[in-house]
Amino acid sequence: MSRKTIEVKGMSCNHCVQSVTEALSKIDGLANVKVDLTFGTATYEETKPVSDEVVKAAITNIGFTPGAFR
Repeated sequence: MSRKTIEVKGMSCNHCVQSVTEALSKIDGLANVKVDLTFGTATYEETKPVSDEVVKAAITNIGFTPGAFR
C-alpha cells in the first residue's frame, strides 16, 4: 500500500474534517483516511491504484479546494 497526503483548502471546523473524511472513504481503493484540520491535509493509503484526479474531484465536489500532493 502506498500512502499519500494532499492539501485541502477551505476547511474551518470539525464538520469540514468529517465531510472530507467521508468523501474520501467512499472512494474504492482508499483506506485509513485521516484529515488534519490544523495542517489542512488529508492522508490516506491506496489499497489499489487510484487516480489523483479522482481524489481531487471528490474534494472539489463537496466544496473544498484540493491543493498539492506532498
